[in-house]
Amino acid sequence: MGSLVATGLVGLVSTSAAYAIESCVASLKKQAIAAGVRPEIAEQMLGKASYDEKVIRFSTSQPEHKTEIWDYMAFLVDPQRIQDGKKNLNQHSRTLASIEKRYGVNRHVVLAVWGIESDYGNFRGDFYTPHALANLACAGKRRQKYFRGELIKTLQIASRGDVPAKDFVGSWAGAFGQTQFMPSTYNSLAVDFDGDGRKDLVNSVPDALASTANFLKNAGWRDSRPWGYEVTVPNGYSGPSGRKTYASLSTWSKRGLKRVGGGGLSGKLEAALIRPAGANGPAFLVTRNFRALRSYNASTSYGLAIALLSELVAGREPFKTPWPTSNPGLSRAQRLELQKLLNRNGFDVGEPDGKVGPATRAGIRKAEAKYGLPVTGRPSWNVYTALGGK
Repeated sequence: MGSLVATGLVGLVSTSAAYAIESCVASLKKQAIAAGVRPEIAEQMLGKASYDEKVIRFSTSQPEHKTEIWDYMAFLVDPQRIQDGKKNLNQHSRTLASIEKRYGVNRHVVLAVWGIESDYGNFRGDFYTPHALANLACAGKRRQKYFRGELIKTLQIASRGDVPAKDFVGSWAGAFGQTQFMPSTYNSLAVDFDGDGRKDLVNSVPDALASTANFLKNAGWRDSRPWGYEVTVPNGYSGPSGRKTYASLSTWSKRGLKRVGGGGLSGKLEAALIRPAGANGPAFLVTRNFRALRSYNASTSYGLAIALLSELVAGREPFKTPWPTSNPGLSRAQRLELQKLLNRNGFDVGEPDGKVGPATRAGIRKAEAKYGLPVTGRPSWNVYTALGGK
């Protein structure tokens, strides 16, 4: 009886939410048309909008665990992304050189943002942007006014003819295109680099990459300085640190810091010391260019992933200091193989796709318990090898 009641309540909630969305979307169409959106565009993009439980769940759920930086880096800066980056660097060399010259942003950094944000245009998201934004504007628990504005801007972009209405695919939060711009960011920073009269960040690689360079320039990137350096810190160091505490390279040298791999620390260039994995992991002196990278996605791990990928596609060396773990993370190929191994060993996680969601984490926890490993649900090297991964 209890389960039937629960099922009935879920049905009532879903029906109520669906009705509220329907009424709200009708109002949003009117607002969009009043804001200059062509009626046929408003109908095309919102006519089939309905309640999306997944969007609402993503907008309200907290991450079930903290992603360690070595997991984050193993997934985002893996051999395949590096190899694909080098191919794209060669394929789009003239475009990237022109963008670097016009905006003063390193071509390898622009390429790295593209690689991290959409795997060089190969994966742009799972959601139709107008429908996701309609859900957030109508049924979301926070910032409804903001998402309403982003939705109207999305419809205006399509109405102007910059991006075809059907091509708005992206994240649950409304970012779209090959380098994942929110509509308001698009309006302020997107550029028409291929000269066809449209700012199309979905179908035009030159527009997407140039818009990213424009974003980074606006965020303070200056190609006259590096993003930073990997450094060694003296044992027992107790001096200043933190990404907002800047000092000249000469000052850091006096504090005993040295560049990994040689090269001096001298001059007036200002940098801040970050130690993202604590005192036992890699340390970096990062300039205000790193702050520009971090502005793309407010995360130190994200900024370092962009920085590392840019170094590797340029043919330079990886970070030298290992992450402080004996159980490192897995690449995308290894995550896909892990899912296959879980299925093969009786821990059903569904169709392998390389994406680690709730079903995969549940399967990992069962496998960890069986093999006497700490039960974390984390796609790690230890569970991978315990299942037969190589």
